[in-house]
Amino acid sequence: MIWLVGAGPGDAGLLTLRGREVLARADIVIYDRLVSDGVLALIPEGAEMIDAGKSSGSHTLKQRDIEALMIDRALSGKNVVRLKGGDPFMFGRGGEEAEALIAAGLAFGVVPGVSSALAVPAYAGIPATHRDYCSGASIFTAHDRDNLIPDFTDTSSIFLMGVSHAKELQERLTETLSPGTPCAVIQDGTTSGQRVFRCSVGSLHDTVITNGITPPAVIIAGKAAGLNLDWRGNLPLNGKRVIITRPSGRGERLAGMLRDAGAEVIMMPTIKTAVIHHALDGVNLSGYDWAGFTSVTGVDAFFELLAESCRDIRELGGTKIAAIGQATADALRRHGLKTDYMPEIFDGTHMAEGLSGNVLMFRALNGSAEIDEALRKHAKNFVQVCIYRTDYVKLTHVPKFTDIIIFTSASTVRGFAENINGMREAQAVCIGKQTAHEAERAGFTRIRIAGRATEQDLYSAVVSCL
Repeated sequence: MIWLVGAGPGDAGLLTLRGREVLARADIVIYDRLVSDGVLALIPEGAEMIDAGKSSGSHTLKQRDIEALMIDRALSGKNVVRLKGGDPFMFGRGGEEAEALIAAGLAFGVVPGVSSALAVPAYAGIPATHRDYCSGASIFTAHDRDNLIPDFTDTSSIFLMGVSHAKELQERLTETLSPGTPCAVIQDGTTSGQRVFRCSVGSLHDTVITNGITPPAVIIAGKAAGLNLDWRGNLPLNGKRVIITRPSGRGERLAGMLRDAGAEVIMMPTIKTAVIHHALDGVNLSGYDWAGFTSVTGVDAFFELLAESCRDIRELGGTKIAAIGQATADALRRHGLKTDYMPEIFDGTHMAEGLSGNVLMFRALNGSAEIDEALRKHAKNFVQVCIYRTDYVKLTHVPKFTDIIIFTSASTVRGFAENINGMREAQAVCIGKQTAHEAERAGFTRIRIAGRATEQDLYSAVVSCL
């Protein structure tokens, strides 16, 4: 995958959240001269960095060489970020690079950046527009492809809040532009509901009326409006809105994967977790055959409680470790513990089936009762220690619609049902059978279960819904 990313005007704080998210996953970064040191410092360790900087009369790489380099690296299976100062489509040759990628048949994405055309005056205390002084701003480059001063009448004209005045706007535009000049109206831009209507200046009003276009919408007129560098149209989740219900801080990687595939992602945690302080007080941690962990949250809570009570992991002695899911095993490894058993199906019932002897289980206070039943069948003795609790989040804003809702536990479903009566017609993608059963009880009829309890499998399940 190739990303054309706007790095902003210099201050690293003006790099967008989406830009930083994409940059964090880069294998190769091809960057321009105007990308600031602060932004370059955010490039992940181990990523290959290629300087493609240009200045007047001095080019590290020629434009066509840069395009060939991007294509070559992408064909090798690498995640390539083309990092450009400001905004990639504002005098940044991003349009030329997009054309090259389309010609090569490669998938790519665009992350707009904060343009210096607006940010630099703003940092100097100069507004680009002001109701009392000016009603618009035209942005020009001081030289064209041939280093000549360009024809300033041959520009793009961009209008905000213009659909309700489309008739008057059309009349004014045709006073200076040919009626056949390309024009486009973009409704609900950057969202899953984005609609693009291409027309001419002379048919602008009719296009707005015929298609029922309503605000918010942007109108652009000029030769550039005739270009169609559509990068979103070929992405599998383009036009889809996806809600992720897992707790805050737990869904960012999955959200990035979905956005890469074109989805509009809404992070809407329906639960939150809290450590139950002093839960290990008086609990003997030694003498067990197995210690089981059911989630990443449980692992983090366990080690927080160990530190709180001034105890350490040596109390477990030779106890073997069981974990549900690779993410839980990874969390244990970060704390220096190797997982001895992980079931092929990532849920508590299947983990319990692989345990025998004396079992110490660390879990949520209000977790599934199914694991209790399974432990009674398979373990000689078992003790459960509730080290964290799950609370429902009171949602302050509920979206009006969505296409897909991702549930990562039965409690996320219950938290959703606690807050929202509607949206049961949406496709529910569930991390396992227990979560799917809870979704069915909540009234969902279209349910898809991920193959395994991993983010990659959740992503694959979402794509398979199409």
